[in-house]
Amino acid sequence: MGDLDTLVDMGFDREKAQMGLKKGGNLTGAIDWLEKNADKTIEQLKEEAAEDGEDEEGAPKLEVGEQARSMVCNECGKKFRGMNAAQFHAEKSGHVDFGESTEELAPLTEAEKAAKLAEMRARLAEKRAGQAAEEKLAQKRNDEIKKKHTKASDDAKEELQRKEQIKEAQKKKQEKADDIAAKKRIKEKIEADKAARKRKADEEKAMRQNPDAFNPGAPAAGGAAPGGLAAATAPKTANHSEARLRLQTPNGNVMKTLPAETTLFEVSEAITQENGTEVSSFTSNFPRKTFTREDFGMTLKEAGLVPSAALTVQ
Repeated sequence: MGDLDTLVDMGFDREKAQMGLKKGGNLTGAIDWLEKNADKTIEQLKEEAAEDGEDEEGAPKLEVGEQARSMVCNECGKKFRGMNAAQFHAEKSGHVDFGESTEELAPLTEAEKAAKLAEMRARLAEKRAGQAAEEKLAQKRNDEIKKKHTKASDDAKEELQRKEQIKEAQKKKQEKADDIAAKKRIKEKIEADKAARKRKADEEKAMRQNPDAFNPGAPAAGGAAPGGLAAATAPKTANHSEARLRLQTPNGNVMKTLPAETTLFEVSEAITQENGTEVSSFTSNFPRKTFTREDFGMTLKEAGLVPSAALTVQ
């Protein structure tokens, strides 16, 4: 197997391996050159060769009659079989002091060549293993960065959800407080209306019992009316004390018979206890009228729902 086939068998590109053999002069120099230029493309290597004054194949131009000689590096003492190997050593090491040597270097034996090849393969495998380890470490760092970014994003989402939950809880708490305050205001209005009606009833009762005290100078109850005419008796008006209600709720119809002085708030509480409906308004169809929570302080009599009414409950 030739050196070119050996390099191809080791995984190198054939064209690049040819350039390596011409640059390095032998298998060892070729592998060193290929490792040094592993990251460059064929086109880049050809451009560099053209700039250095080499022909398309990358080989140095030889003068007419020039023969291959043994070269020696005066800086490190290393000997080379040809100009190409010496030039590659200069590029790799930076050494510039070279001389000619009359010593003819014996070619490597098959055993030496096999040992050298094994050594180069081991170095190449070690280099590739190092690259694989570096790639694995880089992948691990990338995974950690991605995981950290994902965790930060998840934490931000959780914090946003927590704030939304707190905001929703505060909203519900405020709505509950507002509802309690509204019910309290309605109850206070109902109590005030009851007290006002009681005072009015007491005054009317006192007036009936002693009308002279409230209207001095008025004729006696048994006296004759002016002109000798008997006082006409005022016609009696109907005085209904109860209201029959047909209440249509989302949870079914409810029939109630309640005192005329019952407030709409008390009716709403009775419906809630009856079937769980939370009442926000009452609507009568004839005449069309809606009673909201602001009207819940009115009695059934004041709302015109006596003696009977049909209401839609919302």
